[in-house]
Amino acid sequence: MEEVEAQESLRVRCPVCLRELPESRINNHLDRCLQQGAGSCEAGEYPQPSSKKMRLSRPPNGPAATLVFSLFHKGRGGGLSVVGRGRGAGTPGKDGESPGPCCPELGAAPGSCVPTLSGESLAQKLEGKPLADKLRPDTLRDFMGQTQVLGEQTLLRSLLEAHEIPSVILWGPPGCGKTTLAHIIANNSKKNGTRFVPLSATSAKTNDVGDVIKQAQNEKRLFKRKTILFIDEIHRFNKSQQDTFLPHVECGTVTLIGATTENPSFQVNSALLSRCRVIVLEKLSVEAMEAILMRAVKSLGVQVLGQDEQHTGSANGSESSEAPVFIEKKALSTLAYLCDGDARSGLNGLQLAIQARVTAGRASHQSPGQGCSSNGILVTEDHVKEGLQRSHILYDRAGEEHYNCISALHKSMRGSDENASLYWLARMLEGGEDPLYVARRLVRFASEDIGLADPLALTQAVAAYQGCHFIGMPEFLLAQCVVYFARAPKSIEVYGAYNNVKACLRNHQGPLPPVPLHLRNAPTRLMKDLGYGKGYKYNPMYKEPVEQAYLPKELEGMDFFKGRRM
Repeated sequence: MEEVEAQESLRVRCPVCLRELPESRINNHLDRCLQQGAGSCEAGEYPQPSSKKMRLSRPPNGPAATLVFSLFHKGRGGGLSVVGRGRGAGTPGKDGESPGPCCPELGAAPGSCVPTLSGESLAQKLEGKPLADKLRPDTLRDFMGQTQVLGEQTLLRSLLEAHEIPSVILWGPPGCGKTTLAHIIANNSKKNGTRFVPLSATSAKTNDVGDVIKQAQNEKRLFKRKTILFIDEIHRFNKSQQDTFLPHVECGTVTLIGATTENPSFQVNSALLSRCRVIVLEKLSVEAMEAILMRAVKSLGVQVLGQDEQHTGSANGSESSEAPVFIEKKALSTLAYLCDGDARSGLNGLQLAIQARVTAGRASHQSPGQGCSSNGILVTEDHVKEGLQRSHILYDRAGEEHYNCISALHKSMRGSDENASLYWLARMLEGGEDPLYVARRLVRFASEDIGLADPLALTQAVAAYQGCHFIGMPEFLLAQCVVYFARAPKSIEVYGAYNNVKACLRNHQGPLPPVPLHLRNAPTRLMKDLGYGKGYKYNPMYKEPVEQAYLPKELEGMDFFKGRRM
């Protein structure tokens, strides 16, 4: 009893809010203070660790032996914060702590939890952060798609539900849920007292990573508290920067979660890959995209109209003076197809289309003929297409998709499939590929795969390459060349023969055989006296075929085209 009273009498000042609290309550109070501060981060920003050195501070009016480790510093953005506060939460609890996600039922269906966006009107709900960030799910049951790695009874889901987070590298295309999954892990980590520190490799430096690791070491030694370090765009770190993680991931000082759109085999150190598990996330399916978009329109209070329904009355029974907003179901389906599995692109496209129609409704005072009437504002399929302008094509000129597409183009032309060849050519050009790069690869293909079966193919390829210098975007010029190559006969006779020659040179035992004397040039008298050029027969001087050896004696009778001796 006396020890408890002594702990209650010893008060420590919180470094965040400067309140004085009993020493026994300071750690829990620190967590709640940091959770409140996490909301001050704007979308896309990552709090950076403070550059100030950590120090041990003596509690006021306390014994010299009692020390409290000050991990965080006062001031906006001056310290690390735990990210991932629940969206759509109810009224704050004690010390501003959020009571949790809006759907606590364990049996809730995926996507059934519709978040409540702040703002009374639709325009207010659309203001501020992008819709993709506002509607980011907080729990695994609201995470849509990726059932192959996060479905029921999968290993990763079991580990996440048990709060046993391994070091992982999340690899997938943009908008597939890498950052969202890290956000869910951040929310779950708060429940068992684990710190979650996010950094972005686009802005963080090696010193920032070092500060986080030092704090993680102190947290583990003093408070037995684990630290999860999330590195977004980890492929932006060079090899030496990635090496700083190796000993600390190995000994468990930090649990590393990296997110990348590039192939980890090329962009992440092999030593770091051996310490992490690579989780491959695929593009979201059309069904998952439709569910995400449907969840978004419900949170905005927008009513979805079927094919034969008319937009009459007020949306969802709203009594607001604001004109109700409707969206065609066909428009959502079209958007789900056009965004190419990118949830961020789909949600931002939906936000742009609705904002444009709401703004147009105000400007036209809801005049008929503009999609706006006294019955409300209608968002159609054409409005969605206008917002996206074109299909969202996943292509990276410097990434793996670049090599995948050029490989598919080569193999389609080699297989004489002109339709597939045109498709992969358009996929590259419409995705922003350099036309000269494609033209150079066509020159190689003409010699390597068509060869002597059609000697004019090489002329066509060189002409196509030169034509690329004369016009801006030579789609049809390159398309003509690609179709010509797909239809042309194929021959790898020269290609195979040259490979046989290279193999012969590599496998030769001992020194290479000298050039026969009669084939050597003799520009000086000394060389003539040594026998250079002696006995050589000048072929144009003879009417009949000349019997003369042109290979070294060790290779006489060798036929590289057939790969054997005659």
